[in-house]
Amino acid sequence: MAGDADMKDAIRWMWSLGDYGELAVHLEPHAIELAQRSRLQAGSEVLDVAAGNGNFAIAAARLGATVVATDLTPAMVELGRSRSGSLGMAIEWLEADAEDLPFPAERFDVVASVFGAMFAPNPDRVASEMFRVTKRGGLVAMANYAPKGFLPRFTALMAERGPAPPPGMHSPFEWGDVDEVHRRFKGLTSSIEIYPQALTFEFNSLDAGWEFWERTNPPMMAMFSMVDADQAASMREDGKKLFAELNRVSGGGLTLESDYLQVLARKA
Repeated sequence: MAGDADMKDAIRWMWSLGDYGELAVHLEPHAIELAQRSRLQAGSEVLDVAAGNGNFAIAAARLGATVVATDLTPAMVELGRSRSGSLGMAIEWLEADAEDLPFPAERFDVVASVFGAMFAPNPDRVASEMFRVTKRGGLVAMANYAPKGFLPRFTALMAERGPAPPPGMHSPFEWGDVDEVHRRFKGLTSSIEIYPQALTFEFNSLDAGWEFWERTNPPMMAMFSMVDADQAASMREDGKKLFAELNRVSGGGLTLESDYLQVLARKA
């Protein structure tokens, strides 16, 4: 459908903005932890869906897995391919939609996504596709931002200033709700393990934290590109007020915390 194609083009554009590699540094420890918790073995066939610049793919390869990494955004694929190549890792990189994975059924031992597939607009389709390409008895592993903490509050603040989402559009933070994960995986899995976790973003000052997010966060950069100078100034003022409200430390530094879920689901 034309509407779906336009939305996917907009997603590709948005996630090509900013210095995502710098943001990914803050997310990498959580990808490593998920890979370790997935109990990957040497020779395991692994797919990293909506891989960004490859945090999980690289963690899996370091554990001895054979890895394919995909992302909808060509710029992300190029970032990941360059990064893994510079590390001497034979990770296969492909452009692919999390809602329509270009692989046969039951191809992979582990199919994972770290803060990636949760942003696809059709979550039930994502769940179906991730399990379809997983072998029977294999594992679907995800790290998903939850509805509590800094990231959902900040996203909501920015969304108030932007265009209304399409009717029926799901919030990506629904993937961080335990009951919603169970609903989306119903009938697909024989067991689910869920581990509540938290991300921490630390900066030397509030201004340094704001500058970091404005420079590295693709949805925020997309939003700023669609408003005029006065609106941008107002968004910055309100955003910094929110940072100050959510700051977990005193004395001039900035520490922001956001909940997320690690999900390990065994295919039936």
